[in-house]
Amino acid sequence: MSLLHRLICYLQDAEKVARFQKLCGVEALPDWRSVSSAQMVDSDHPLANGNCTIAKTQGESGRRCVSPGSFNMEEKREASHSNGMKNVMVSEDTCGVEWQQASLEKQKKWVSKSHPRRNSLTGESISQKFRIHNFFLYYLFSFGTELGNELFYMMFFSTSFWNVDAWLGRRLIIIWVWIMYLGQCTKDLIRWPRPASPPVVKLEVFYNSEYSMPSTHAMAGTAIPVSLFLLSYGRWQYPFMYGLILTICWSSLVCFSRVYMGMHSVLDVIAGFLYALLILVVFLPTVDLVDNFNLTFTYAPLIIASFHLALGVFSFTLDTWSTSRGDTAQILGSGAGIACGSYVTYRLNLMPDPPQEMLPLVPSLTVNLFGKAALRLLIGLVFLLLVRMIMKKVTIPLACKVFGVSSADVREARQHMGVELPYRYITYGTMGFSVAFFVPFLFCLIGLSSC
Repeated sequence: MSLLHRLICYLQDAEKVARFQKLCGVEALPDWRSVSSAQMVDSDHPLANGNCTIAKTQGESGRRCVSPGSFNMEEKREASHSNGMKNVMVSEDTCGVEWQQASLEKQKKWVSKSHPRRNSLTGESISQKFRIHNFFLYYLFSFGTELGNELFYMMFFSTSFWNVDAWLGRRLIIIWVWIMYLGQCTKDLIRWPRPASPPVVKLEVFYNSEYSMPSTHAMAGTAIPVSLFLLSYGRWQYPFMYGLILTICWSSLVCFSRVYMGMHSVLDVIAGFLYALLILVVFLPTVDLVDNFNLTFTYAPLIIASFHLALGVFSFTLDTWSTSRGDTAQILGSGAGIACGSYVTYRLNLMPDPPQEMLPLVPSLTVNLFGKAALRLLIGLVFLLLVRMIMKKVTIPLACKVFGVSSADVREARQHMGVELPYRYITYGTMGFSVAFFVPFLFCLIGLSSC
């Protein structure tokens, strides 16, 4: 048991993440890694995002968060929070003044630029001074981490439905919802912190308020390419080795990118990878049954919407507010919307599954075929963005009014379950319904579909 404990501690060590970053050409300001004795107070109770420790100043009953090297890295938040979502930076008269003044001259000699980044949802602002020596790896891993973000999901699943194979798209959505929901809930149950910073350089801000174990990026980055390969091989015509290489490269790129970005320890990524494979082993054999139920059962839309909403309510009770709660509602809403939209599309025979001879990689790619596919994607994405903008404008004020929450500060209002859950669920549910029904129907009206 002690051997297992040592292995876990070894893989969870933030120094391993920092070494990997340095190996890949990420260099932090030297003095930023120094931590004064005043900043080590109560270091046994780090915040969930691993950025700083809690220190209580004399004569104050409240808590303040001291970010190591706060002269170089500013984190401005409103209050202390159990999962590390909110922190405030201590002013110079609190602690660390001598260390800051002593290192001022060295910092002036630092030739790299400051990289300010801001989380528009939480208001979190971080400005770290670091230097990128290998821009190829920086952009490569930045692309890899985007393979687990909203823009990629919007484009990937939309392309699957509108231009590739709706049969496959429905199954990938089902698997994605299972993977992400279980991953987000597991994070809020385990509640392990992000890698400590320092020594880790945080190259990403948006998910910094969430817990770390397991990496949901690694889970989705494993489940989607593996499922795509297993479901498409034999249905599509392509060499087995090509599909296997793409799957390995896709998954590896996403997993390594999370360590490079400083968002996860090696243990988080390994756990996410193995957790995703375990979920696939259990649930992948049932995906055909679920899809058939979604399309053919008379009361499927009512059951789907109610079940996904109940899962969202349950997930919101696991922990206090963080971006993971909103993401969970967003995932469930998208899955429910696409399932309900697919039900309507199937009933109207609006977008039938393509015959074998029309599957991807079978017909030759012509300029006309490529042009129509690009036009469908462009029109569809514009439609989805308009839907999201309109629904956001409508649902947030409406939810605030219904649940008696002030809408003066939208960020603060969205930290209430009565606002965040309906806003995310309804908005992204409508977007999912649009992907599966409204947009294909629009394509029929303007002559961009084969219906």
